[in-house]
Amino acid sequence: MTPLRKTLVAVTMAITLLPALPASASDYDYMGCNQLWYQRNSIYSQAGYCFKTARARAVFGYGCFAPYGRLSGYAQQTVSLIVNAERRKGCGGGY
Repeated sequence: MTPLRKTLVAVTMAITLLPALPASASDYDYMGCNQLWYQRNSIYSQAGYCFKTARARAVFGYGCFAPYGRLSGYAQQTVSLIVNAERRKGCGGGY
């Protein structure tokens, strides 16, 4: 199996194993900082973002692909809801 194929298989498996995103902003209020971090970054991972931090690479891997983190309108709205929840909770980069 080629490295590209291995990456595509891994990404496909990761996407199918991700939990469904909560339906509303209030659902994010019940999540902790780690859960919010994971939800937000899983959206970027699905969009092919090239992660730079060791933590994100450990969780989501090194593989990135087009569109390299460019989000659809719905995905961007969801990320905005998550970021707002992180701010309300005072989540910092070290969680």
